[in-house]
Amino acid sequence: MMNIVLQAAGAAAQPAGSGWGMILMLGAMFLVMYLFMIRPQRQQQKKLEEMRNSLKKGDKVITAGGIYGTVAEIDGNTILVKVDGDVKIRVDKSSINKDMSAEQPAQNDKK
Repeated sequence: MMNIVLQAAGAAAQPAGSGWGMILMLGAMFLVMYLFMIRPQRQQQKKLEEMRNSLKKGDKVITAGGIYGTVAEIDGNTILVKVDGDVKIRVDKSSINKDMSAEQPAQNDKK
């Protein structure tokens, strides 16, 4: 216990540096965080927004709630999704997570 107290007292007696090393380290940490976390997330959000804006009638989609359906009508920020038969639901455009229309030809080619 005494050893820890003596080490703390010795560290406190040393003069403080200019702080440039700490600023440089914080800048490097922010740069790494930006490159590996923030930038990819922004690219993913931009791609999702482009997909939502390019939706058209007849596209097969999946909503955030996991409902599979076909776009029946687009009206501003809402989309009428035909689920089955005469069942249609109106959802917000931001709740569309995936466009299945673009993936189906690729899946059929694999078979």
